[in-house]
Amino acid sequence: MSERNNFIDYIRIFCRSGHGGPGAKHFMRNKLTAKGGPDGGDGGRGAHIILKGNAQLWTLLHLRYYKNVLADDGEGGSKNNSTGRDGQDIIIEVPLGTIARDEETGKVLVEILEDGQQEILVKGGRGGLGNQHFATPTNQVPEHAQPGEPGIEGWKQLELKVLADVGLVGFPNAGKSTLLSVITAAKPKIANYAFTTLTPQLGMVEYRDGKSFCIADLPGIIEGAAEGKGLGHRFLRHIERNSCLLFVIPADSANHKKEFDILLQELKEYNPEMLQKDFLIAVSKSDMLDDELKNEISKELPANNPHYFISSLTNNGLVELKDALWQVLTKPVA
Repeated sequence: MSERNNFIDYIRIFCRSGHGGPGAKHFMRNKLTAKGGPDGGDGGRGAHIILKGNAQLWTLLHLRYYKNVLADDGEGGSKNNSTGRDGQDIIIEVPLGTIARDEETGKVLVEILEDGQQEILVKGGRGGLGNQHFATPTNQVPEHAQPGEPGIEGWKQLELKVLADVGLVGFPNAGKSTLLSVITAAKPKIANYAFTTLTPQLGMVEYRDGKSFCIADLPGIIEGAAEGKGLGHRFLRHIERNSCLLFVIPADSANHKKEFDILLQELKEYNPEMLQKDFLIAVSKSDMLDDELKNEISKELPANNPHYFISSLTNNGLVELKDALWQVLTKPVA
């Protein structure tokens, strides 16, 4: 039986904002005024569809069956210059890091990065003007009023890019999930085959003095990922939002330098701006290495990127790695 996936990072929904209410065509009539002037009120605004950031959400799962979002129309204007009621806005809560695009044009419409941040995804139509606005010295009994503006409709794509302090980057089966399970309370799926992790897994690393930081185990990257191979685009987009990247390279790799270069090249091809992030290298499964082999591997790796030999099995090097990550995350921005 297949494992049910509760992490949803992409969804499409059909949105239709409310139509604006029509303006009223009315003339003042009461027992004292037989032929009063125009007093038709304006129509109400159609309801907006709004995205709101919620720090307690981490997936788009709650929107999985929320396919049609149809907002209320504005109410029509009425006599005595009374404006119609506005449509009730629909607020959709989404996790931080959500981007909304127009499906037809691919244009980014909204980006949610902060808790409580509200952005209008689809604007409601404006209400029409009542006939009171069209009275002129030469036309004191205007017989027309404006209709309301129609709402906007169309398919929208919601895409989640995970927000984490540290992203674990590496080939499939490099030991990323095992590392996450040891330094956090997360329980990712671990198995001896490639692409065990298909969705990002988040965990909180407890540091000294009650401090903590968030780390994300990202699905494995393969050569050609920037061109979409092995669900590459879907995986690579989660790396964009991490403050710092930790490259995990297994000790039993045939060529450590080549593996690091391939990962770096895939990031560069996908988005060159990713290379401006801070990088650290962790050589996993290093409990099988002696000092001589560690020196040989150190010579292979680039000198300008700090590297650490770790073992999730024996916990060797994990304290030093946490210290290094915390130092990178808390260093002042130049």
